[in-house]
Amino acid sequence: MEIENKILLVLDLDETLIHATERKLEIDFDFQYADYFVYRRPHLKWFLESMSANFKLAIWSSADDKYVEEIVEKIKPENIDFEFIWGKTRCTTKRDYQLDEYVHEKRLKKVKKKGFSIERILMIDDSPEKTKDNYGNAVYVTAFEGNRTDSELKILAEYLNSIKNSSNVRSFEKRGWKNKKTA
Repeated sequence: MEIENKILLVLDLDETLIHATERKLEIDFDFQYADYFVYRRPHLKWFLESMSANFKLAIWSSADDKYVEEIVEKIKPENIDFEFIWGKTRCTTKRDYQLDEYVHEKRLKKVKKKGFSIERILMIDDSPEKTKDNYGNAVYVTAFEGNRTDSELKILAEYLNSIKNSSNVRSFEKRGWKNKKTA
């Protein structure tokens, strides 16, 4: 059975929704997790709440599962329910010879097995190497590293709202999305 209606936004965590660092920045951090100082991306609460009106939401990070669950618990608005919250154990580890490192890839066939249509899933991530096999399903954002004047989520929300009624997110080009008002 496929879960249709709303498009599913699969949101990355680190450098997409938050910035966590062991080195404190020159600005006040939002909270601490273990040895990390965590900074919420500006407009995060607003973004999650407004996107939940038109989209289904999920979190998928390549970070440790426990870390992901605990960070999401701290940033999640009360009225938001995620379809799933996944960490590294749901990723596929693959050797990337160009980067000369192991990459934890997020493969959409795992989301499809949960009943979501591949044509109705958008991955929002700052790391193309983690979603490169999901051609047509990814929107890449600029990495967030604590800049308090960052407006990426506001711009992203405008773009996502312009494509919310698309029957197939794979059918149009998403590169250069910041310059597009409608799909």
